[in-house]
Amino acid sequence: MSKEGKVLGEIGRENPFRVPEGYFEHFASELMTRLPEKEKVVVHQPTTWEKVRPWVYMAAMFVGAALIIRVASARYDAAVEVLTDKEDEQEMEYINAMMESSMLDDYALYVYLAGDETE
Repeated sequence: MSKEGKVLGEIGRENPFRVPEGYFEHFASELMTRLPEKEKVVVHQPTTWEKVRPWVYMAAMFVGAALIIRVASARYDAAVEVLTDKEDEQEMEYINAMMESSMLDDYALYVYLAGDETE
């Protein structure tokens, strides 16, 4: 006989756990009496301002962003034109100085700038 057979012989196949008589018949009603009472939740009705406020804030944000972009772009354009003229003059001076010191003729420079390698 195996070990399991010996243990089953000593204990038996009967379930040792028992439920008191009528436990499940009155279980639901006893459980409901033990639970605390539900608190009533007061529903808050939002006012008109509370409903509209996010939309007003979002509109103000977009107006502010548009104004900032308009002001920044107006200042930027004027600064770009001034800087562009000065940069053009400096760039042309640099190019003229390089051309005077380089050993390229006009055709070689044209070929170089065009990217054509058919000399």
